[in-house]
Amino acid sequence: MATVTQAARAGRRPALGPHLSRKRKLFWPFAAPALALYLAFLVLPTVATVVLSFTSWSGAGDTPRPQGVGNYVRMWQSDAFRYAFGNTLVYVFLGGVGTFLLAFLFTMVLRDMRGGKVVRAILFFPNIVAPVALGMFLGFVFKYQPGKQGLANYVLEHLGADAAKFLAPENVTGVVTASLIWASSGFYITILMAAVDQIPPHLYEDADLGGASPWQKFRSITLPLTWDVVGVAGVLWTINALKIFELVFVLAGPGTYAPPNRAWTLGIYVFDRTFGSNGTPDFGAACACAVAMIALVSILVVLLRRLMRRDAIQF
Repeated sequence: MATVTQAARAGRRPALGPHLSRKRKLFWPFAAPALALYLAFLVLPTVATVVLSFTSWSGAGDTPRPQGVGNYVRMWQSDAFRYAFGNTLVYVFLGGVGTFLLAFLFTMVLRDMRGGKVVRAILFFPNIVAPVALGMFLGFVFKYQPGKQGLANYVLEHLGADAAKFLAPENVTGVVTASLIWASSGFYITILMAAVDQIPPHLYEDADLGGASPWQKFRSITLPLTWDVVGVAGVLWTINALKIFELVFVLAGPGTYAPPNRAWTLGIYVFDRTFGSNGTPDFGAACACAVAMIALVSILVVLLRRLMRRDAIQF
């Protein structure tokens, strides 16, 4: 310790022990492959996307032509993009509120329930199903065809109600939002319950002795002591909701190509412009929307982290 202090006072770097010196020599051989992959598959494609968003390019057979901000101007003036942008925000905010309300409700119930771990595993099950398969199943449930109604309309008709066109373009956003809440809540229940399991049981025992209700225990114990985990879960939801594609594509699509514009998300907008449902593919427009998605997710994540920031609680 004296040698380190003397070296610091003299303005020299203190000598490292042999063990720490060997660890530092091993840092770059282990870190370099990961950094190279990160650069090749994330940083460079992102930079290329930004560059291409200012060009006009069909993807093959010609070279990109500069367009300035023309792609962005046309994108914001497009009705398809407005629908895609609005639907995506609905999934982020309305779907997020519904998912976390359901997750918090089950968190309050499962903590004291016998067999809670089994119920937790059952609730998690929809997350292991591929979104395409989930969309096909929900399509069967909500299908509306004369004489070939899905399960939901079959139940409605036997209850004396009229069959509903759940998958009509004007209704599909609500159906997808409800489906996302049902399918995603188990994942966030699992995350929140993992945090709840770390809370010392004596805190709940003291609250029981004081006559606290389940809501008071949740508000005063569970939520404050899992706040950091809730923030991380909120970031995960925001990123996943902005990327939603398969579920909407399968539920709202005609089975051959992209669904009607009113059901689009930003991911479907990028897909449509990339593969050219209206003729020649337009990679410049697709990249412009991709850049808008990157900007939107960055803004929302930064705002969410700032809103959720607080001093750490020790327990």
